Amino acid sequence: MRKTISLFIAIVLILITLGVLILASASSAKYDDAEYFVKRQLIWLALSFCAAAVAARFDYRLYRKLAIPLSVFSVFLLVLVRIPGIGHEINGSWRWLRIGSMTIQPSEIAKLAVIMLFSWWLARNQRRIDELKRGILIPFGMLAFFAFPLVVEPDFGTTMLVSSVVIFMMFLGGVSVAPLLATGLCGLLGVVFLIFQNQERMGRIFAFLDPQKHELDKAWQLVNSLRAFAGGDWFGVGFGNSMQKYSYLPEAHTDFIFPIIAEELGLIAALIVIVMYLTLFILGSKIALNARDEFGRFLALGITLMITMQALINFAVVTGCVPTKGLALPFISYGGSSLVISGVMVGILVNVAHHGMHAPTAASRNPFKDRARKA
Repeated sequence: MRKTISLFIAIVLILITLGVLILASASSAKYDDAEYFVKRQLIWLALSFCAAAVAARFDYRLYRKLAIPLSVFSVFLLVLVRIPGIGHEINGSWRWLRIGSMTIQPSEIAKLAVIMLFSWWLARNQRRIDELKRGILIPFGMLAFFAFPLVVEPDFGTTMLVSSVVIFMMFLGGVSVAPLLATGLCGLLGVVFLIFQNQERMGRIFAFLDPQKHELDKAWQLVNSLRAFAGGDWFGVGFGNSMQKYSYLPEAHTDFIFPIIAEELGLIAALIVIVMYLTLFILGSKIALNARDEFGRFLALGITLMITMQALINFAVVTGCVPTKGLALPFISYGGSSLVISGVMVGILVNVAHHGMHAPTAASRNPFKDRARKA
């Protein structure tokens, strides 16, 4: 398990280092001060490392007591962002709270709160998770508690991410597939309905379906993202030589930083990045399997899914596999709130792994609910 922890941390540090380097290049054409974003990112990185160190030393079992208070607090912050004068609006979305010269994104706190809340609920109700009330009604009610203010922001990307992570956690926790899919489908239909009610969102759907037709409008980001991948070829145009960062690719330092990696370092480097996230998923799953109790297993699983599924969605967006959504690439994209919360998640995962090493019977126990018993 020590090797698992070391390798996990090493990959995270590599991704962070790559993020800082690519951020320096991607943001160099955005301001007169080429180091503007890098300086701010390094400050957030320092806070992230401190948060990770504290979380790694804090016994993860104590988070069971914090699950409900943190959930209520995070939803309260999600509501605050919609209040003029408190919330900060960017590009039509109210997702930020301004504190002095800094802004924080409450949805990042909500991601961690969701993981803790559902880890607590699933571990506490394992024996009765087959019941409609405890396996479907209450859990999806809790999910709606987070999803509603996220949709109102609007932040459909985070809503889909959080919902997907919760559904996977519930599936591995033993919830029956049929009611789980039925309820999830109802929620998806609700999101689709909201999309059809908004011309801006529908424009993104049409642009996704026919990017060449909407190249100069809604598909501008996607088309230039694909051009970055094509321009990089196998080995890239060289570090710092990206053309797409010169206002051709909006948000090149945040949501669309991965195409800059592909353009400057090439397809080989981009594939290596994808493999690193896949390795994080494998290592995180191993930590979850060896946790000493059910709460630790669900906590490690939720964190692993949240990080890797967000990366997967980001990859899908920038390559045109799904419509454009505003989700950063974990550890690489610019963003203080994301970095700090990701640091906390890594620290918690390390703590779960550390306690798992001192539980000799952990590996012999069934990691999640045995579905074979239902047959």
